[in-house]
Amino acid sequence: MLLGLQNIILRMVAQGDELQATLERLCVEVEHLLPGAVASVLTLDDQGRLHPCAAPGLPLSYSMALDDVEIGPAVGSCGSAAFFGEAVIVDDIERDPRWADFKALALPHSLRACYSSPIFGSKGKILGTFALYFRCARTPSLLEQAIVESCLPLCMIALERHERLREHRRLAFTDILTGLPNRAKFNVAMDEMSPGDWALLLVDVDNLKIVNDTFGHAAGDDLIASVARGLLSVVSPRAVYRLGGDEFAIVLDHASVTEAEEIATEFARKVHQPTICAGHTVFPSITVGIAHSEQRHSTEEIRHLADLALYHAKDTVRGSFVTYDAALTSTIAKRYEVVQTVAAALRDERIEAWYQPIVRIDTGEIVGVEALARLRLASGEVLPAALFHEATKDAHVAASLTRLMINCISKDVGHWLRSGIPIQHVGINLSAADFQCEDFPQSLQAAFEREGVPLHYAILEVTESVYLGGRDQIVAKKIAAMRAAGFKIALDDFGTGFASLTHLITIPVDLIKIDKSFTDRLGDDDVGIAIVEGILHIAKRMGVPVVAEGVETPAQADILLARGCTLGQGYLYAKAMPASEMAVLLRTHGQKTDKVVVEKPQDGLRQVGRSR
Repeated sequence: MLLGLQNIILRMVAQGDELQATLERLCVEVEHLLPGAVASVLTLDDQGRLHPCAAPGLPLSYSMALDDVEIGPAVGSCGSAAFFGEAVIVDDIERDPRWADFKALALPHSLRACYSSPIFGSKGKILGTFALYFRCARTPSLLEQAIVESCLPLCMIALERHERLREHRRLAFTDILTGLPNRAKFNVAMDEMSPGDWALLLVDVDNLKIVNDTFGHAAGDDLIASVARGLLSVVSPRAVYRLGGDEFAIVLDHASVTEAEEIATEFARKVHQPTICAGHTVFPSITVGIAHSEQRHSTEEIRHLADLALYHAKDTVRGSFVTYDAALTSTIAKRYEVVQTVAAALRDERIEAWYQPIVRIDTGEIVGVEALARLRLASGEVLPAALFHEATKDAHVAASLTRLMINCISKDVGHWLRSGIPIQHVGINLSAADFQCEDFPQSLQAAFEREGVPLHYAILEVTESVYLGGRDQIVAKKIAAMRAAGFKIALDDFGTGFASLTHLITIPVDLIKIDKSFTDRLGDDDVGIAIVEGILHIAKRMGVPVVAEGVETPAQADILLARGCTLGQGYLYAKAMPASEMAVLLRTHGQKTDKVVVEKPQDGLRQVGRSR
């Protein structure tokens, strides 16, 4: 008799049937074995409150009346059994004081007696109660008590399996670090979204990789947790998801575009506060992309549009937000087209190194050149870098472009030196992406060594934005390695960043290049002259030579020379030109110094000699 009952319930547990269905079947089978009895199972939560789980023989209104009732010494049979942790027999509900507050619920349904037992878990925790109600005032028989005792382990097995499944499901949908719903839960939420007035915000934590690389992953974890707290201080926990890595998502129900933007602004205000991460002070920053449901009906499209907005925000207003609109698609499409054009040119080796001379302002002699990328279209037309600069915001494209340029430059300089053409140095522009390449600067050094060119001929030009993007320490290590190898370093576009003087102190440089925007203001603009004078004074005190970029008029050249700047670069002297034309110009106008004889390496050997 009982063996059949046990087999039925254990089979339902093993095959994964729902908890309610399993325990309702248990109640039905018990009622079949004990005519006149009505079985009930209540669960107990961590706050000590009861909840109906299975009672197919009881009126639904009665079961629901017991929902969320707190256990206690006089809370009917079930509340008392759970409170004391022992079976409670009430042979007359109408007269028993433990039912004083609840008999009005039971008696109208002809429930006259109740025998309830606590359900203990495998570790001694009370999980709920199993009860038998009777239609007349009486105590349970020995058979009834024996059947209840046999059912308690079955209830325990079913309840604990259900709890394990709930915990597994919770973990499957929860980010361990922040406790927020994760990407899997976000995907479920998106699938359940219906057309309406809602907004999606995708949040990217700026510079998480730099924090990880600089201070360690413990600091990175603290940064993520800090950002999560900032987001939760603005919106409900149910609205925030951590998608993984440095990305969060926020779903705002019944929110207009304006409201979404106001919340994004508040996010920044809350998050952009200094915080301690693994003992280090970090200044968190987030970038947000916003899309609104009014723009599309498909949730998948909304996600895509928010991605586009975030992608554009990281390029244009990092640390702020961008809301998607139709014009954004056109902008991104144009950029994609440029990236594809440059990628094709890289694949077909249609990227060329052209050179612009760096000149002594006082003598007109060429002391060096700066290598500038040019893209040759299939039609033969040559595009200056300004027309495809947008593509270099793609890290892969930027790094690939530098590699190809280095190969071109090393071959050109090697050819000039072997031909006896006077050249003192060549400037090579580096991007932020180059500093993220694991084999850099080794790949640069290898290219020059293949052509037998001493490394001191290369001046590596790094803009202030690269310094800022690298947060100094990462860049400093790479630059130290390059200077140790023999390369020289130039700080390009000096004055356009936010911490120029700090960089001169923290990262030694061999050359400063004044940005064209300052050269343009030379003339009647006293402020422009004062700024250039200040830069020249600082550089002189540090013993660092200066090149003025963008010199276009004799008047600018005269002002610079009068204030001690002897090196200039710009259209006044020459535009960028192919290597063959630069070779001719160097022969006629190159500053003559000790002649360096470089022979093409044979069998991996480099031969360099110096003669008068």
